[in-house]
Amino acid sequence: MSKGNGYKPGGRATRPTGRDMKTLAWLWRHPLVWSVPVVLVAGWARYGWLPVAYTLAGAVGVLVVWWRVHPPTFDRWVLPTLRAFKRRWWDYRGGLWGALLFECDLTRDNRLTGEVLVPRLERVRAVTPSIDVLRVRMVRGQDLRAWTDRSEALAEALCAHRVAVAKAKPGRLTVVVERENPFAVPLPAPEIPTSVEEVDLSALDIGDDEFGQPVLVSVTGTSHLFVAGATGTGKSSTIWGPLRQMGPMIRDGLVRVRVIDPKGGTETEIGKELFYRRAVTIEDALELLREAREDMKAAQQRLRGDKMRRAVLGPDSPQDLIMVDELAMLTAFASRGDRGEAIALLSEIMTQGRNTLFNVAGYVQEPSKDVVEIRELFTTRICLGVTAASHVDMALGDGARDRGALADEIPLDEEHAGIGFRVDKGSRLPRRLRLGHTTDEDITELVKRCAPLPPAGLAVVRNTGEVA
Repeated sequence: MSKGNGYKPGGRATRPTGRDMKTLAWLWRHPLVWSVPVVLVAGWARYGWLPVAYTLAGAVGVLVVWWRVHPPTFDRWVLPTLRAFKRRWWDYRGGLWGALLFECDLTRDNRLTGEVLVPRLERVRAVTPSIDVLRVRMVRGQDLRAWTDRSEALAEALCAHRVAVAKAKPGRLTVVVERENPFAVPLPAPEIPTSVEEVDLSALDIGDDEFGQPVLVSVTGTSHLFVAGATGTGKSSTIWGPLRQMGPMIRDGLVRVRVIDPKGGTETEIGKELFYRRAVTIEDALELLREAREDMKAAQQRLRGDKMRRAVLGPDSPQDLIMVDELAMLTAFASRGDRGEAIALLSEIMTQGRNTLFNVAGYVQEPSKDVVEIRELFTTRICLGVTAASHVDMALGDGARDRGALADEIPLDEEHAGIGFRVDKGSRLPRRLRLGHTTDEDITELVKRCAPLPPAGLAVVRNTGEVA
């Protein structure tokens, strides 16, 4: 067929879609834009303008009273909708959105029709004042890489701190626009539950994310916690925060904490009464890991004898948590023989400890493979402020920084301590978080309330390794 017929071999049209059809399609996608005015006009025609005005005034009055009387529920149920409406029809309105993407090289030209193809903004959510979540439908010929490569330019064009992009489903993206730092003030330390029944080892609340949701970590099952962050970025909060959340279980002997602090014990000395075992040298650390491995083997033997697949948490089978502060001292900087043994012991515990309630938490400044050879065994990862862009992907997985986890851009000062990123397991989208800041007074409170008492009549192995 000829080009004049508006058709090209292969089924590709050479004429653009008519404006009338585009308008009808737009109205179909946004029914509230025309249905609300239609209802108001119909009410005016049937009942007169006064009842309609009273109805609108009453609705506005109810919202104002709600806003003043009970701000928490208003902010939760109403304000996000109003904020999203304002952002959708003002900040991201059609002409502005198209011009924005054009300037950031995120549009495409249709060479047959001469049209400029603009990715469609399908949905805007604004759960918090600082975060917008956009659902975008890409135009044909685009992919995720095209957007991640332009995310910094998009952030500058929007005057935003950060733009993160992830694939939602084929042809559609989730774009997170962080307008400002959502963590203006430090968060308090996690609360200590009052009883064992309030503790959930699979969901320990240690902070908040950028959407105001709790940051939950697990220290049971297949979860092994890995935290990367430069000095002064708040790694200690991921040590003491979970300990405060599980405090009653430590007190009652349902959780046994074994701590390796090879920096001379400076970090953990203040809370040493909490720990079942504690090592402050490489030699003691290896002995601690050997003992943990033997306890795990003994627990496996008991399970076989009882014909059970998994231990049940209780006084006779407590949860064992091995916390290794500055993991690199064992896996990279120890002598070759000690390094190999430490890696072998940790690997054995992490791969076999699920059924016997053994889990590991490791903390490191540089998360490279050379430093942490067993990095892939850690299933839960948090990246605080780091000194190199490459450290982000090393800590959170390939592509995390391209999707918006800019942990290397977090200022390494006290004001930003505890701010970092983790990857949402469902969407694979990085979420910024802030950990609760744990002070010396908070640790002292934890020790006073939750330090376990030794069984009467038994010898006590002290943290230094000496027998009392």
